[in-house]
Parts: sequence; structure tokens; C-alpha cells
Amino acid sequence: MSLVIYESSNRIGYITLNRAEKRNALSKELVSDLKAAFTQAENDESVKIVVLKANGDSFCAGADLAYLQQLQHFSFEENIADSNQLKELFLQIYQLKKVVIAQVQGHALAGGCGLATICDFVFAVPEARFGYTEVKIGFIPAMVLVFLIRKIGEQKARQLLLSGELYQGDETIKLGLVNYLVPKAQLEDSVSAFANKLITNNSAQSMMLTKQMISEVQSMTLEQALDYAATMNAQARASSDCKNGIAAFLEKRELKW
Repeated sequence: MSLVIYESSNRIGYITLNRAEKRNALSKELVSDLKAAFTQAENDESVKIVVLKANGDSFCAGADLAYLQQLQHFSFEENIADSNQLKELFLQIYQLKKVVIAQVQGHALAGGCGLATICDFVFAVPEARFGYTEVKIGFIPAMVLVFLIRKIGEQKARQLLLSGELYQGDETIKLGLVNYLVPKAQLEDSVSAFANKLITNNSAQSMMLTKQMISEVQSMTLEQALDYAATMNAQARASSDCKNGIAAFLEKRELKW
């Protein structure tokens, strides 16, 4: 049985966690398969938007605790190598050239919460619980911390990471973990409708470059970021997508991306 399923339809690539009997916990094999699936989605020319979802009642329960217990017998060097696998997955999603939407039908905990919230958009059911519980078992939310502070700011990140508490419903919106709450019966259709709106209305190149800039500017000084932004702005103006988009607007004709 495949731990991750990849399929595409109508310009949307679907990556599905398929380890429901373990609440889609992150094992070494699952992380490796996710990396391969995201690479496939990024290289799939028929795909413009990527949706990350899961089979079963849980979206992802975080790290496989049985596997973590095994890792306690590994050397420091072996643990570094293992940690780098998750680091590479999170960075891959964060920097993917295509927009990624998380479709969260159940609880997203610890590393699973990180997996969901590192996506560009998060759609979740109101009953899904989100949280970083690592501190409750003597572990630390190391990898997710780096991205979470970028996404929601230090104050909210401290609340989540140091308390280890779980949140659901409107609280996940207030904390910046979720963009849209949708009843379970409407979740798939809502994600599909949103993805299709991006596909129809937005330039793939523009979304890719905007994602790239969001990633890059945060490590720059203000002056460096503005110089970089000016360069990107000038390059974008010369692109065929920009020329076509402006011409279509001025000519009042429909533009199909």
C-alpha cells in the first residue's frame, strides 16, 4: 500500500496522505514519499495548483512516536540526517513553485500542524484540532517553529509552541493557522472551487514569483528587500504574462490563464 497517493485532474495535483491506520503519522518513509510527490507535482506541466489532503479521520498526528523512540538509539549524526529529511520537506513545500492548499478534514497535531500550516492556504473543518504538543512529551517543535514565526508572528507562535494547547474552530482563524472553515460535507467542493478560481484568474508565473519573494525578502535588510523588489518588478513588467494581462484588461477581453 502506498503511503502517499499522487493524482491530477483539471489542472489540480492531489497529494494524499494514506496512512490512516496510524493517523497519517510522519515516518521516515512517509516523509520521503511526500518529497517525491511534491517533486512530481511541481514538474507536472498539466498542474497549476497542488492540494494536500489525507485519508482517514485525522489529517496528520505528527511524528510517529514509535519511530521517535527508535531514533533515541541513533547517533547524533544519524539523528541530524533524519531531521534533515523533514527540514527538506517543509522547505520544499514553502518554496514550491506552485500554490499549495491544505485540505484538513481532521486533527493536525505537532508536525502534522506544521505540515498543514506551511501550505499557502488552509481549509479545515470546524472540529479539526490544531496545535503543537511537542513540549508535553519532552520534545521540541524545532522545524515548524522556524516557519510558524514567519507566518503568524512571534507572539502567537509563543502562545502555540510554549503552551502545547490545542485549538479549533474560530480560534484557528484568529491565530492565523487556518484561512477558511468549511463543514466537512462541503470541504472538498470548497477547496476545488477555490483552486479553480486561482487557476482561472491568476497567472501561474505571477503566483510563483510572489511566493519566491515572500520567502526571500524576510532575510534581507529593508534596503536589500526594496532593491530586490524593484528588480523583480522590472522583470515582471517585461514578462509575457504581464504584457498579455494588461493588454487583455485594456481591451476588455477575457483572459484565460
